[in-house]
Amino acid sequence: MSLKHLIVQPVLIIHPRTQHAQPVKNRALQTECRFSIQVAFRLTLSVCFVMSDALSDAGSDVNQDDAQEDVMTPAELIAKLEEAWLNEKFSPELLENKSEVVECVMEQLSHMDANLQRVKKGDAKASIHRMEIDRIRFVLSSYLRSRLQKIEKFFPHVLEREKSRGEGDPSLLSPEEFAFAKEYYANTETYLKAVALKRMPPNLQTVDMLKAVPEPCLDSFVFLRVKERQENILVEPETDDQREYVVDLEEGSQHLMRYRTIAPLVSSGAVQLI
Repeated sequence: MSLKHLIVQPVLIIHPRTQHAQPVKNRALQTECRFSIQVAFRLTLSVCFVMSDALSDAGSDVNQDDAQEDVMTPAELIAKLEEAWLNEKFSPELLENKSEVVECVMEQLSHMDANLQRVKKGDAKASIHRMEIDRIRFVLSSYLRSRLQKIEKFFPHVLEREKSRGEGDPSLLSPEEFAFAKEYYANTETYLKAVALKRMPPNLQTVDMLKAVPEPCLDSFVFLRVKERQENILVEPETDDQREYVVDLEEGSQHLMRYRTIAPLVSSGAVQLI
């Protein structure tokens, strides 16, 4: 799924007398700021992700009528960003990148910043609107920062996973993150050779990064909330001392479980880390 385009819809405002929503153009932001902050933010745009059919080996063009459109409201967009943020923050390993959501949120923030530049200075409602934008920008920055911290911590394993993934598997890293991970790997090797390895005996002047850098601990425990009911989840495999432990996860329930057990469910969106 790739980000194709954004559709900006007219902002809706609620008139206190009529209690009816009426569409206005964005130039209304230049006049008195009478719109409701929450309504204006949630209804500013609709996001379209266009999922085109795969191109044939002969390189034939895809018919636009056959393209699949996945329309996402602003509320759903922010919910997806917050879900990706919490999952990335609490998971012990680096998760699949959500570059489409990130790009869409950044474009919408730029659009809203441009609108606020035309609002009359000193308007209290505009200040509240700015606070909401700053809150979303914090979530976005925290999400990207969490990913960079994991790349720095597990860089050889992250690059190995990216190199060994199948052709149809989703990419673990965005192009920018992949370039950063490779540069970090090269800089770390250069630093180790310059500071320590060149002073070691010849047989100790090489280091295996995959062995030197610890892997993510997938056996750590995480809190989760179930979004879709799951049956027969294997919590503990059968051993000589105990039988296998299988549970059913009811929708809306919360659990404390080993991450390795529910890692596929986090990737599929069936559960959310909290």
